[in-house]
Amino acid sequence: MQELSPMPSIAVAIGGQLRVYHAFVTTASPTLDGPSTLTLHASTFADVAGFAANPLVFDTTRGRTPARLVLIEARELAWHKASYRSEHRVLTPADPVLVSLRTLQHWLWSRLQASAPNEVRA
Repeated sequence: MQELSPMPSIAVAIGGQLRVYHAFVTTASPTLDGPSTLTLHASTFADVAGFAANPLVFDTTRGRTPARLVLIEARELAWHKASYRSEHRVLTPADPVLVSLRTLQHWLWSRLQASAPNEVRA
């Protein structure tokens, strides 16, 4: 029987490098991100909070705050936690059922395809 990880993660191999990314819900601005952090979904806190592993309590005003579902590289996780919390931003693991490996693969491929340069046609 497969065990559920306490936080959703995805391993990405590029060349000889393997990097593990974990999914989180955050209210931090992208300006606080590390260089390898990837935003999968951005909306209001009321919308993104539904992806959190544990229920998040918020009022109407905070519900309109910008928030994101992000992938953070495991090696940068401690730095992100310190950075986001120093700015009093939410950083909480995503739900491993709602944000499963299959979901992460789909969103990551979608992001990679959206950022690919347009093909030049002859």
